[in-house]
Amino acid sequence: MNKLIYSVYFILPLIFFWRAKPVIGRGKWNDEFLSLKQTKALQGFLAICIMLHHIAQKTCASWLFPKSRIIPGLEIFAPNGYLFVAVFLFFNGYGIYKSYSSKPNYLNGFVKKRILPVVLSLYTTGLIFFIARLILGEKMNGSQMALYLSSIKLCNPNTWYVIVLPFFYLAFYLSFKFFKNKDTAFFTSVLFVVVYMLAATRVDHNDYWIRGEWWYNCVHLFPIGMIFAKFENRIVPHLKRHYLLYLILAFGLFYPLYLRSDYVLNIVSYYGENFNALDKVFRRRICLLSQMYVTCDFVFCFLLLSMKVKIGNKLLDFMGKITLEFYLIHGLFVELFDHEFCSVVPAPLPIKNVFLYVVAVYALGIPSALLLQKLHHIILRTNKKKTDIDKNIEKKTA
Repeated sequence: MNKLIYSVYFILPLIFFWRAKPVIGRGKWNDEFLSLKQTKALQGFLAICIMLHHIAQKTCASWLFPKSRIIPGLEIFAPNGYLFVAVFLFFNGYGIYKSYSSKPNYLNGFVKKRILPVVLSLYTTGLIFFIARLILGEKMNGSQMALYLSSIKLCNPNTWYVIVLPFFYLAFYLSFKFFKNKDTAFFTSVLFVVVYMLAATRVDHNDYWIRGEWWYNCVHLFPIGMIFAKFENRIVPHLKRHYLLYLILAFGLFYPLYLRSDYVLNIVSYYGENFNALDKVFRRRICLLSQMYVTCDFVFCFLLLSMKVKIGNKLLDFMGKITLEFYLIHGLFVELFDHEFCSVVPAPLPIKNVFLYVVAVYALGIPSALLLQKLHHIILRTNKKKTDIDKNIEKKTA
């Protein structure tokens, strides 16, 4: 029965390419490849991949112990969540700069529109996990409760992204709000991410913020997305002129770059503190550099593919609308159906068949994401009505 999980490798391409429209012919392009609808559809697909990544970490990751726990099937997803999140961060950076450039007075109400929804998502899902931990019998003292409720210690283990992203947004907002020179503001917001990466590599693995390399090994795609948006009018025509060359290079180099990075991670290691390496920070930065090449190429492959293939179907469009909520809430069911809930207390409903595990997480994650989104709309009093001008702008920006 567990062999059914291998059908995922057939189902995923089917989901991605269902109703996709290839643009065939020299000089013909998918002119909507950076539109909001197209990028949301792509992120909806990647949200499913991230779900599989989290399930793979519970079922077949190489670090699981005892080894009898390992059930093969999703190995390709276990170590590669950072690649999927890299695409999200690229479009976060691209979208924020593109919107700033095309929408008058974009910074007005920026905190409420961009930052507050992400922060709210962090704390609502954190509270849900907190209640689940209590119900399932996790023992907590007052200090532990305060750490969980403040999210200084992650109650929901999958929330690093929504902790880091608001800081990047805030740096962007403050830079463009207070620097009159746009180039200075742009440089400052990019520099913030670079400084974050340099600072993060100095932090040992721990139980709090910046717990490990996944907190920073793909965040460089945020400023790269901004840079792409700023110079899009130069970059895209160049890519079109040399499309075949870039396509061959991007797809041809990905696997060698991935293997090289994997080798560096195994030999150099992010975990230098475990064996008291004096050069542990340098080791982390070498590992980070190796993964930067891989993530950049991975995102580049998706961009090149999107230039010639227009994706989109009802499932991807639907997933694209609830990506953030699904990203945050599906982990609740990943934990409930594992053998342990957040590696602390026994899980109440362990599912040993990996295919059924995936189906159950997805089936319960979807309605939960919709309810969570509805709750956020109520709290933020989101007005869904948009003017024709707003809709026209959204079609042109990601």
